[in-house]
Amino acid sequence: MEDRVTELAYALDTFYFLISGALVMWMAAGFAMLESGLVRSKSTAEILTKNVALYSIACVMYLIVGYNIMYVDMPGGGFLSQIGLLLPAENSTEDVLASGGDIYYSGLSDFFFQVVFVATAMSIVSGAVAERMRLWAFLIFAVVMTGFIYPVQGSWSWGGGFLAEAGFSDFAGSGIVHMAGAAAALAGVLLLGPRKGKYGPKGEINAIPGANLPLATIGTFILWLGWFGFNGGSELMLSNVTESNAVAKIFVNTNTAAAGGVIAALITARLAFGKADLTMTLNGALAGLVAITAEPLAPSPLLATIIGAIGGIIVVFAIVLLDKLRIDDPVGAISVHGVVGIWGLLAVPISNGDASIGAQLLGIVSIFLWVFIASAIVWLILKVTMGIRLEEEDEALGADHVECGLEAYPEFMAGGKGGDL
Repeated sequence: MEDRVTELAYALDTFYFLISGALVMWMAAGFAMLESGLVRSKSTAEILTKNVALYSIACVMYLIVGYNIMYVDMPGGGFLSQIGLLLPAENSTEDVLASGGDIYYSGLSDFFFQVVFVATAMSIVSGAVAERMRLWAFLIFAVVMTGFIYPVQGSWSWGGGFLAEAGFSDFAGSGIVHMAGAAAALAGVLLLGPRKGKYGPKGEINAIPGANLPLATIGTFILWLGWFGFNGGSELMLSNVTESNAVAKIFVNTNTAAAGGVIAALITARLAFGKADLTMTLNGALAGLVAITAEPLAPSPLLATIIGAIGGIIVVFAIVLLDKLRIDDPVGAISVHGVVGIWGLLAVPISNGDASIGAQLLGIVSIFLWVFIASAIVWLILKVTMGIRLEEEDEALGADHVECGLEAYPEFMAGGKGGDL
């Protein structure tokens, strides 16, 4: 009877892990919808192509080399693990029963859950460089980012490397996933420069509205839903009372942090701009989610709401500041995932007594510098060899036509062949 209970718990935890991974995979659709809603119609098909392609590249590169770098044979407190192709072996019934509960989910379910996190980090880059980056340069960068840059810094903490030894705490990836993606995006944006017409010669900041705000709103809700798998799945286990209660609390905290971010961003935008800004409100939801991701279990629901709300306030001012610095980020990804990701990491010691500000700062600096510098080198090589930016006339015509040879909304485009409205 005890063996049957153990096998049932193993099956339940494996199933929970897989379903959580599927929810995180669904976030790829959320990023695709959010980004395509916040760019101009002439760049929609291209950014959708990037999102489906980057997800696929992430899956293959993490299979070939990334998982091995991040989780296999990392020496305690080390900087780099063994590089090679090695996925976790599946567990036999005998191994599970003999482990005394230490083996409680399938090894391949762990790979699946981890690989969708890699794709999330790369999706952050997609929106920030939208509308002026060459498609194939972006995809080549995705190969390096998902196969090497992301796994190396992930191994420092989740893989048992030097950040783990130092006490750095990042429950589900405010820094390891979100800030890392933002650091790679920032390096690319600085080398790309802003979209043509975004900034005037006298310091003017010209708004470039997105083509489909209903689509961006749907994307935000999809990301919100997927985040329950992102944070909830990171608990790794569901099959006993303690773990079930922990998962329930993580779900509640994740949800209420997002809600706090929405309300705070909405009020902040109203006070700052005199209007209820929908794009700021959507980014407020994502900011609340990013902020709570570093520690979604320890805070009370009320504290989680406050942490998310502070993230919602921060993101409004971060987006405005980056614009003043002439750093053109069409979807606000660097602010949402980078600036607020830092806040989420710094907020961990508020509720988690085992974490320290010193260890959190070490993690922030280490992850940011590695990803930013490594990404900048790759972007620079691509810029020198093949070019990373569309030609001026191609940018004006639109990435859809130049890179994909089609239009997402042909009936709405001048000269489109979709027929008259």
